[in-house]
Amino acid sequence: MKVRAKKHLGQHFLRDLRAAERIVDSLTLHRQYSQVLEIGPGMGVLTQYLLPHPEYTTYVIEIDTESIAYLKEHYPSLESRIIGGDFLRWNINEVFQEPFAIIGNFPYNISSQIFFKVLEVRDMVPEVVCMLQKEVAQRIASPPGSKDYGILSVLLQAYYDIEYLFSVPPGAFDPPPKVNSGIIRLRRNQTTSLPCDDKLFFRVVKTAFNQRRKTLRNALKPMGMVPEHPLLDKRAEQLGVAQFVELTQLIGSAPPGPAVAPTDTSE
Repeated sequence: MKVRAKKHLGQHFLRDLRAAERIVDSLTLHRQYSQVLEIGPGMGVLTQYLLPHPEYTTYVIEIDTESIAYLKEHYPSLESRIIGGDFLRWNINEVFQEPFAIIGNFPYNISSQIFFKVLEVRDMVPEVVCMLQKEVAQRIASPPGSKDYGILSVLLQAYYDIEYLFSVPPGAFDPPPKVNSGIIRLRRNQTTSLPCDDKLFFRVVKTAFNQRRKTLRNALKPMGMVPEHPLLDKRAEQLGVAQFVELTQLIGSAPPGPAVAPTDTSE
């Protein structure tokens, strides 16, 4: 039995066993968790390397019923830990009450949404190892000042230390995707909470990058009048997490009513 790759699910099955083993071996913070959740296991190319590890118990979540049937047939010991459903809509607390790691070959079309859900439960997830479209993986791991640096870079780097590990070519998959893939590792940092309003921080970051070619003075116009500050002369990609926190504090403490009107019309 072989599972058919389904385009609407963004399925590209990894067939390079050496790459699969390297991805699993990239989970290293075993002392911080005793459970691992694999997202989208497909035919179990990662699963086969996860299951022998005594340091943790492996769970998988899969939306494709054909893949679920395959896993039950080929990995019978896993059957009670196969979660059928959509990770994006799944209530994590149904299974996990203690810290767990996340691993997987994320469907490229929903990888950003997966990360936003990870951020919601970040205090439960000390480590993430995942494969993404290479361009997205590089963006997430990029430092401030890089052209790849963006919304997810800031939001994830606020709570995780991120490393780009290695690349995987299209030929390692069946069917081959049209892009290269990249593996990144996220390790939870020491930030328990930001010294600003979380929701406002997310909103400031997203608004700032919506018009990334403009200075922040102009890009943040949709948020209303913003108190004057030297950071407003910069562009979003030039700011690190700490500077976005500072900007959020500035906006959050601004009194209602007029502040300094945006006047930069040079762009």
